[in-house]
Amino acid sequence: MAVTLHRIEKSYPGFTLGPLDLEIEPGTVVGLVGPNGAGKTTTLNCIAGLVAADAGIVEIFGRLNRANDAAWKHDIGYVGETHGFYKRWTAEQNLRAIGGLYSGWSEARVRRLIERFELPANKRAADLSKGNRMKLSLVAALGHAPRLLLLDEPTSGLDPLVRTEVLDVLWEVLEDGEATILYSTHVLSDIGRLADELVFLCDGGIAQRSEKDALSESWRRISFRLEAEEVALARVVDHQRVRMEHQVISSDHESTLEQLRELGAENIEESRMSLDEIAVEILRSNRHVETG
Repeated sequence: MAVTLHRIEKSYPGFTLGPLDLEIEPGTVVGLVGPNGAGKTTTLNCIAGLVAADAGIVEIFGRLNRANDAAWKHDIGYVGETHGFYKRWTAEQNLRAIGGLYSGWSEARVRRLIERFELPANKRAADLSKGNRMKLSLVAALGHAPRLLLLDEPTSGLDPLVRTEVLDVLWEVLEDGEATILYSTHVLSDIGRLADELVFLCDGGIAQRSEKDALSESWRRISFRLEAEEVALARVVDHQRVRMEHQVISSDHESTLEQLRELGAENIEESRMSLDEIAVEILRSNRHVETG
């Protein structure tokens, strides 16, 4: 496994992550999806060893992520919401210093990425725009060709052009090698074309894990006409009715449509849902279960 989390727990005042179990196969892209405060950053920090879990174990390609063991760290590239660069140094000086920490660092790869991003490498880190700081973080994370790339909201707050450039480079990374990517976000449109699987995190726990394509194929918004006031439909997570006009959201549209035909429903129409819409319904339904 590229990543194995076994019963990971981490507590802060007012928030507890876990116990969390998660396994990620090498070469896959997993979107870690959830609202702010769900535990996405804490999960990534535990994997990267930036914080120590209160309980449980983390393995990176079969190695425990012990703080005093450097071997597993060479397999990881990390991009967080904050960037720990020396502000008075230029982007190039920062990259040179980071490169000295990794045996697999490639100046040629770094140069290609700088050119690809049109990153002003001679500018001080303090003078870079938010988009260019994110580009610098990504170059720093990819400079040693890590087998595991951890990305914490890398496109948050970026303008559409920079966001597209970042996603394009990640797509190229996937095409060029066997990288495993764990990408946290609350905006699924950013990870939609990259992800193989989606892990939905809610209130510190995993609410659901699904293949991305399976979600897109199974979820539908369905409208229909039926005289019955009370209708119990399987796999429906939301149901609204105005007289005989009904609209539902189904997590398994085929079973819902079959049931509607058996009930004699008329004017049945279905429409696909975006991944963002599906995510909202999954997280909302899990919160209802927990608080209701």
